[in-house]
Amino acid sequence: MGTRILSVEDDERIRTAVRLALEDEGWTVDEAENGEEALEAFAQRPTDVVLIDIMLPDIDGFEVCRAIRRTSDVPIIMVTARDDTHDVVAGLEAGADDYLTKPFAPKELSARIRALLRRVRHAEPGRAHLRFGDLEIVPDEGVVRRAGKDVHLTKTEFKLLVELASSPGKVFSRETLLDSVWGYDYFADGRLVDVHVRRLRTKVEADPANPRHVVTVRGLGYKLQT
Repeated sequence: MGTRILSVEDDERIRTAVRLALEDEGWTVDEAENGEEALEAFAQRPTDVVLIDIMLPDIDGFEVCRAIRRTSDVPIIMVTARDDTHDVVAGLEAGADDYLTKPFAPKELSARIRALLRRVRHAEPGRAHLRFGDLEIVPDEGVVRRAGKDVHLTKTEFKLLVELASSPGKVFSRETLLDSVWGYDYFADGRLVDVHVRRLRTKVEADPANPRHVVTVRGLGYKLQT
């Protein structure tokens, strides 16, 4: 089965340009011009990646993202009209894996999608159970447990946790994590890492404000505490 992309954009010209660019990559594109159409389309057929414009005429892109996240860990890219820190962080906090600022080049969009698809389809073979106090990670199975209870992570959150767990105690810079988890460093934006770390802490830490596992090393990056 080929790759299917859901593009949610109210501007017909942009929506058409995105569809043509993605179809040139050999991908199938479903379109929605508002939030309600997007949620209906997502419920009706499997989707590999979702592109969501923040400014939609009915339900805004943040709420569409949150609604999808309640039932799925499908990769989501938020699209914003300006590189506004509030919009970017709000989109990532809503559950997006990545973001793009308009206007963007078709090659940049395709590169982001390919990076997300590689992350989804990339296995973590040959790694045994990893244990850090009450935190258990099973890379081969995509399973994380805290205090014996399953923890639901998005694919990006899981990849980030496994990367940190690959070298316990080692400090990973934001640039290193962008390259190893997101698959690119020339689009580097440390906000991607920071927001995903915050999201990860809310799920794997008993007290996210005082983390035991995913620890900040000021001025350097993050590490998984042993």
